Amino acid sequence: MKETESAVPPEVQSASAHESVVPLTPSLECVGRSLDEHRVRFVRIVWCDNGNVLRSKAFHVNGLQQRFHHGISLSQGQQGVPVMVDAVAENSGLGPVGEAWLVPDWSTLTLLPYAPGHARVMGDMQVGGEAWALCPRAFLRRMVARAAEMEISVQAAFEPEFYLLQTEQGLRGSADNTPFASSLSMDLNRSVVDDIAEALLQQDLPVECYYPESGPGQHEISIRYSHALQAADWHVVFRETVRGVALQHGLRASFLPKIFQHHAGSGCHLHTSLWREGENLTPGIGGEVSAIARHWIGGILHHLPALMALTAPSVNSYRRLQPNLWSGAYRCWGYDNREAAVRVPTNPAPPSPTHLELKTVDGSANPYLALGAVIAAGLDGVQQQREPGEAIAVNPSSMSDPDRHRLGIDRLPQTLGEAIAQFNQNSLLHDALGLPLATAFAAVRTAEWVALQDYSIEQEVDLLLERYS
Repeated sequence: MKETESAVPPEVQSASAHESVVPLTPSLECVGRSLDEHRVRFVRIVWCDNGNVLRSKAFHVNGLQQRFHHGISLSQGQQGVPVMVDAVAENSGLGPVGEAWLVPDWSTLTLLPYAPGHARVMGDMQVGGEAWALCPRAFLRRMVARAAEMEISVQAAFEPEFYLLQTEQGLRGSADNTPFASSLSMDLNRSVVDDIAEALLQQDLPVECYYPESGPGQHEISIRYSHALQAADWHVVFRETVRGVALQHGLRASFLPKIFQHHAGSGCHLHTSLWREGENLTPGIGGEVSAIARHWIGGILHHLPALMALTAPSVNSYRRLQPNLWSGAYRCWGYDNREAAVRVPTNPAPPSPTHLELKTVDGSANPYLALGAVIAAGLDGVQQQREPGEAIAVNPSSMSDPDRHRLGIDRLPQTLGEAIAQFNQNSLLHDALGLPLATAFAAVRTAEWVALQDYSIEQEVDLLLERYS
């Protein structure tokens, strides 16, 4: 959702330039015929856990009839596993007892261009035939429904940055050594970037823009915005596709927030806009945001120190979130201010602005949890009519402490431990997530903080580089 965003909302993905594997409401017979026609052997059911590791279980197409409605079983303890070890975190409320079912959402079935003979479908976690309280997709659906009760539809897009790395250099060597928007980088990486874009298009993701980012071997490919659940699904597809295509080219891709101490970190800025009956509610009068958008920003800023446990939930995240790195290290907002946590992009022609950008989000965030929590905070701002304060038109780090204090600008959490402490005190986010999910999530991230807080950046990268691929 970039500055070129249209004022017309996207339609639900019911048609595209590429033939869908199945219609939006598929039957067993329809899915079976499609899988057979495309010679699919395995169907991967994908989920994103509380540590934001992408995981999947696959079944052979010979078992389609058995798996179509019920999917594959999954230990409930899996949602209590941190990134550094395959063991359930203490105080998560989870353990070796209990089974959930990873049930396919067949409307998301997609062939994998980078893995011929395999297909992917997003999984919903269920217990007893009902949505499980710890299912991230179910949480996001609840927040979408909460917004609908207020007659608000949330459109969203994730803006991921990633590094392409040379495998022969121990996953530490950059694929190139070029600066921001280098046309040389475009030439050096044309083959892999073209293949990534084509694979995304084949999976019906609308590719918009591409450019090399500031770091050596760092890139950004932006995808058009969509309704909230699809935006989160698309981000999972994006990560999997970049990784899969990179492997075909002998490269590794990583979305880890900070790989190199002295080079740019990778963000995953979250863009949102508010709609009602086909009208974008974000623009106001005279090139400013509307009152409802101001309150949305106010809610996000009010809860942001706690939100960061979900939007920047890795120990490594806080190496990126530093002043003067355009990462949003201060709690404030502004028009086209890339040092503010919330940036309001403006366009040269009306309607302007059309959407809002939260910069304190990165590739270690589970997209369903991050977006759902942002919606909860934004809706609270609308309900409580929270004001975000003045729009800041300067770099907040250049201001004096008294001026920042007068304007209500403060430094956001500087460690994961600080963000977790804020999260543990935030009743709104706990109520939105529900006690089981909030408890498990906090336990997972606390276990990571305790284990990794004294790691050097080199140790973090060795452990986490491929976790966030």
